[in-house]
Amino acid sequence: MKLLKSITAQRKAERRAQLYRDLIRREAKVGGQLFGPVEAGRRREFFCLDRHTWVWHEEWTDTKTGQRKVVTTRYDVRPNGIIKAQDNQGHRYIELPEARNLYRAMQLYNQQVDADMYSLAV
Repeated sequence: MKLLKSITAQRKAERRAQLYRDLIRREAKVGGQLFGPVEAGRRREFFCLDRHTWVWHEEWTDTKTGQRKVVTTRYDVRPNGIIKAQDNQGHRYIELPEARNLYRAMQLYNQQVDADMYSLAV
């Protein structure tokens, strides 16, 4: 009986984790379209990973070199500022203009995700 309860609990946890990943992927796609359509062959995502972490991710092929390019930017919102980490360039606090742009992007993201994904769930 204990084994059955353990297996059932594990399956529920796996389903919850999969649902969370699927929602993040859908939200990331919506967020990636906030600033215009995404060109063919390009992938752009913008999403809220948790209460304090926002991610901007882009992938594309450079038309001149044919090389695949990937840029991932993570913003960690902290009480004393916003720390930006981009690929392997280290961490730094962002300046006020970038913070304002990020804040506006967060607002747009929340509005669009709520409208596109969660408006029917209420």
